[in-house]
Amino acid sequence: MTDESPNKNTLDKEYAGNINSLQLEKQSSFSKYYSKENLQFEADVSPYSLPLQASEISNYYHFTQKIPLTKENRKLLYKNGFVVIENEVTKNQFKAEQVNETYRNLKVTDVPIFITSDSLLHLYHIQFDETLKRVEAEEFYDDLWKLDNSLLEASIDDYGKSIEDDASEEVTEAARRNVAYFAVALSLLEPKSKQIGQSGEDSAILFDPQDAKQYSIEVPAFVKDDVEAELALIEAQNEAMSQISKYIEDYSQYTPRGHYMSSEKLKNYFKAMMWHGRIGMLLQSDMITPEGSTAEDPEKEARIQTIQALLISDHFDGDKNLRDRWDRIYGVTAFYVGFSDDLGPYEYAKSLDTVFGSDREKISFDNENLTALITELERHESPKIYGGTGKIILAGSETDNKTLDTTKGFRFMGQRYIPDSYILQTLNPPALNIMDLLGSERAKEHMKNLGISENEEYKERHQSLANEFGAFDEDDWNKNLYWTQLHALKSLLVNYHEGYPTFMQTEAWEDKQLNAALASWTELRHDTILYAKQARFTGAYTEPPEEKPVQGYVEPVPEFYARMLALTKMAHKGLAEMEVLDEQSDKDFTTLEVTLEKLLEISVKELENKELTDEEYEFIRNFGQNIAPMLENIDEDAQSSVMVADVYTDQEGRVLEEGTGKLDLIVIAYKQPNGRIVLGAGPVMSYYEFWQPSGERLTDEEWGEMLENNPPGRPEWVESFKV
Repeated sequence: MTDESPNKNTLDKEYAGNINSLQLEKQSSFSKYYSKENLQFEADVSPYSLPLQASEISNYYHFTQKIPLTKENRKLLYKNGFVVIENEVTKNQFKAEQVNETYRNLKVTDVPIFITSDSLLHLYHIQFDETLKRVEAEEFYDDLWKLDNSLLEASIDDYGKSIEDDASEEVTEAARRNVAYFAVALSLLEPKSKQIGQSGEDSAILFDPQDAKQYSIEVPAFVKDDVEAELALIEAQNEAMSQISKYIEDYSQYTPRGHYMSSEKLKNYFKAMMWHGRIGMLLQSDMITPEGSTAEDPEKEARIQTIQALLISDHFDGDKNLRDRWDRIYGVTAFYVGFSDDLGPYEYAKSLDTVFGSDREKISFDNENLTALITELERHESPKIYGGTGKIILAGSETDNKTLDTTKGFRFMGQRYIPDSYILQTLNPPALNIMDLLGSERAKEHMKNLGISENEEYKERHQSLANEFGAFDEDDWNKNLYWTQLHALKSLLVNYHEGYPTFMQTEAWEDKQLNAALASWTELRHDTILYAKQARFTGAYTEPPEEKPVQGYVEPVPEFYARMLALTKMAHKGLAEMEVLDEQSDKDFTTLEVTLEKLLEISVKELENKELTDEEYEFIRNFGQNIAPMLENIDEDAQSSVMVADVYTDQEGRVLEEGTGKLDLIVIAYKQPNGRIVLGAGPVMSYYEFWQPSGERLTDEEWGEMLENNPPGRPEWVESFKV
């Protein structure tokens, strides 16, 4: 990471005291990497009347010979000017999950191509996910191992010194617990025998023998039982009492999923980072109760956990190498996802500075000093999102604030605050609530139809969130890649006025864009699951003569392309400055930027009702080939549109799953500058939302099997544009 890169280290040293890392997010914003062109154009596309008639569409016969439409398909096409159908142009069902293959097949099928916003969202997801996956496997795994190993050794020294100095029982136990804590993390990272291949065997998936030698841990005998018990709980993946933290933990969260299933190294990294992200060292004893814990004295247990965190933070504060490794992992992942709303090493180190000054030889954890330290730490804000620590309660209940207060404490690499989790916690599912707060009037209407938004308490909570989100400025929305993508989605959730194509002025189009936004959000949650704190013509017909070749069309959403271009450039520049971008990723980002620049330019011309150049029409026709360079080094699984992410856990032991399936096809009637109405087609994403037992959190592979054998239904509101 370069000196210019924002990181929590420098910021907390300067500002920490009565504020926490979440409040620092604005001051440490990555928005300096964001720059968007201000667009000026006048939409002037001539309308057509709805419902359409087949006789009004100049290429209707040719198109429907290539892509047959059922009676139900035609009914929606005539009513709205577009319809979404099953993707039958891509006969190979696996290829039906890939954007560029769908465009190539449309070209071969010889129908006009419609370039969709869905396609660009999916292409960006691929770049986002692949760059994150690469840096995790090639750099962060090793960084995390060295970080944990150094702190394990320091904790062993602390334990030995506490015995030698005849320290208090609480200090000695805190040091011993830290040995167990870091031994668990290293054991999760350590390659297991079944994960190790022979030299050169499946090197992209398995560890090699050299890794087995390099990443090996000898668990100290005095914590071996605790470590083995904790590892067994993680392996069992149930809700259970932690042997180390002494409160209830949801071990189903440790199930590797998302892109972490692509290699054994990433599976282990996932588990270790989940351990660091979820396990807290609590300031208060409320979650550590005799009814819910093995701790005989909850107050004493809370003191031990606080001393644990202070011991770790003291080492952290005194060792620049430790800070640099932590900063690198935290800083880059904060750029992707954002900051944690939990306290961490810097906040606890600051409290040591405040109470003891710079002379760390004076540190002792007697009752007076520990009380002063806890008082200092209590000045920080509580988390904004309840991650499920201790006695699980139903999010959205009257005890929200107290629950958040009682989960305040230290997390070594805390999971990140994201606005959509905050919304779901405050209003509960479905995910339509998120899109409502992002500006979708259709989402608001669907919530009303579901009867969810009529409750008075809901209305109060919703208004509070609306006020909070309404106050965000440009920097707030573009402070990291996660927020900036949500900002791009907001541009799809608007009402299109006169001058835009007729099909875009329908309620069905608003639903189609709502579907695209939800599918893209699902991909985003899938990509960040480790860090984010929790859809045939048979009649006779006479074809009119075609005056000239029918050309393709770009979905005319220039503000969306401008925001996606700014997001892509932000990711490109930021990752390059942090020195975590390899040569191929650099090229892929450049290809995506050039593509978005072209789409922005074309979409403005379309809205201004200007004829495109031959070169621009050729760009649309060959879109599949144009985007191929950014995909040629990415395996087919990573290009798939089929993925799933669990985003919410309820009190009944269920998780809310958000899924995307195989690509559908949109058939759209658009007007060319010469006044002809023609049909074109392009891929769009499919979206699912359903409940699943928490002990059965789905991987992408399991979700794919469910889609094939027993798919859940899609939201009812998609029926406005898909049969």
